[in-house]
Amino acid sequence: MAQFIDDKKKELEAGLQQSDAADKLQTVESSFKKVMKELFAEMKTLPAEEKKDVGAAINEFKKEFEEKIAAAKKRLSELKKNEAVVDLTVPSPEFIRGKIHPLIRVGRMFEEVYKEMGFSIAYGPEIENDRHNYEMLNMPYYHPARDMQDTFYLEYPKVLLRSHTSCVQVRYMLEHKPPFMIISPGVVYRVDEIDPQHTPCFYQVEGLVVGEGINLANLKWAVTESVKRVFGPEYKVKFSPCYYPYTEPSAAVDMGCIMCGGKGCRTCKGTGWMRVAGAGMVHPNVFEAVGYSRETVGFAFGWGLNRLPMLYYKILEMRKLFENEISLWEQL
Repeated sequence: MAQFIDDKKKELEAGLQQSDAADKLQTVESSFKKVMKELFAEMKTLPAEEKKDVGAAINEFKKEFEEKIAAAKKRLSELKKNEAVVDLTVPSPEFIRGKIHPLIRVGRMFEEVYKEMGFSIAYGPEIENDRHNYEMLNMPYYHPARDMQDTFYLEYPKVLLRSHTSCVQVRYMLEHKPPFMIISPGVVYRVDEIDPQHTPCFYQVEGLVVGEGINLANLKWAVTESVKRVFGPEYKVKFSPCYYPYTEPSAAVDMGCIMCGGKGCRTCKGTGWMRVAGAGMVHPNVFEAVGYSRETVGFAFGWGLNRLPMLYYKILEMRKLFENEISLWEQL
């Protein structure tokens, strides 16, 4: 009987070692149960004095092999859990190539143009104080020009979301002396109603040039040349008198509406032109506020960057720039 148990043990262990899959292990387990039935049936035929020793041997064999089967099941379960399932016959998903957002793309175009002209780039905080955003730009608390920019004020006194990136220029002038040429790109905030040309959050690229002999002709060249380099030499630019508290004289910069060819449409509000920038010679009060002489000369300009992609890509409404219309982006 002992020899029979040893033979069955070796036979089952050999099968267990080859059980590299659940179905093979199940076959070994079925064979083990069949062997146990045979052993217990055989034990019944033995004399009473032999049953005790044989029963102990059978129980030891049963316990040992049940533990080995349990260990084999655990091993196979862990292998299956960690196994990477790859079906090479499954079609691969369609690859959609991402694109740079039109705002970023056109903004980078202008940045590169101005860097080629010799400008440096300056950045500043989006959460500003009243001093940098208004007071030092010739707009004290009582100045009516503040109403031109509906501002998002925060709960903390005299703290706000910047309404233009001119405050970056103020911070730069407080730390640097002329001559210099900088642009200050970034996001700004105003309490504007959403329409084809306005959103409460938009982007600007402002420029500031300060140095001896700077004049209005230099300003006109810098603005016009940047338009030609980005949009093409045939593109129309119009300068017209305007008012800004931080420049004198001041000019509004309009570009011909590419949507209607200058005939007038909803996008340009029937004028044939789109206001894209403001510009002018820096007001002496601004230079005085930052510690410069009132005799200092320089010019400043500010592009409404959201309107430039509208012209460049013929996007009818500014709000389309912030809506995830895949069909629109596929055309760009």
